[in-house]
Amino acid sequence: MLAIDLKLIRDVLHAALQEDIGTGDITSCATIPESASATARYTTKQPLAVSGVPVIAELIRMVDSKLKFKAQFADGDYVETGTVLAEMSGSARSILAVERVTLNVLQRMCGIATMTRHYVERVRGTRARVIDTRKTAPGLRLLDKYAVACGGGTNHRIGLFDAVLIKNNHLAFHKSLTETLEQARRNLAPSMKLEVEVTDMDQLDEAIHAKADVILLDNFTSDQTRHAVIQCGGRVPLESSGGITLENIRDYAVAGVDRISVGALTHSVVAADIHLRVIPS
Repeated sequence: MLAIDLKLIRDVLHAALQEDIGTGDITSCATIPESASATARYTTKQPLAVSGVPVIAELIRMVDSKLKFKAQFADGDYVETGTVLAEMSGSARSILAVERVTLNVLQRMCGIATMTRHYVERVRGTRARVIDTRKTAPGLRLLDKYAVACGGGTNHRIGLFDAVLIKNNHLAFHKSLTETLEQARRNLAPSMKLEVEVTDMDQLDEAIHAKADVILLDNFTSDQTRHAVIQCGGRVPLESSGGITLENIRDYAVAGVDRISVGALTHSVVAADIHLRVIPS
């Protein structure tokens, strides 16, 4: 079952509420009696992969713990147009106060999950896994990467602190790729896996012989990727990155790489179409 640690994102949620509600919802306070109550339903206007239900539940609790919240579907589910994902009931003012923040979060997370699902479907039947990148909205990385997982994708490193990826800007400080890997091994624990980015077949051959743990093929065409897979011969896991789209991802997957990283999952999010219908009670 998919799960997100709400304690790790509580500061982000608090900031989101603060920027929208601030000192209070002056429109609702001016137009709706304090005693008014309502029911509100989050309803889809497109097919989508669900992500963010426990997050919006926490946002609702943070605004008004007396609001009742009931989820109809779980993160990772796939639903059709017109589906009621969840509903809340209680104070009308509280519902309207939390409306936009919860929709912003839910629409973004479902958008990422849905896009990821499309990419995952394109590579079905191959060995390739679809993985994410660090190209996330500042402050929202844990939410963005969780949404990728909800769509069936695989998380790569969370940040610079939990995995090594040696890229061209690191290689620029050394005479060779081999030298770079050797220095990294001297400075890191033996258990740390070393991934290195290569841009041509010569670098690929060097990375293989230098015993990189994972090799990233940067901006290789699908034909070049096929040749790289043959040259590697299964000695090192290969990752494709750069220029990957829904239209061409299967070409890379069929070429035989182990994983394909797609920045567009999180840096080019199309928000899912979800609305909140509020019904006075």
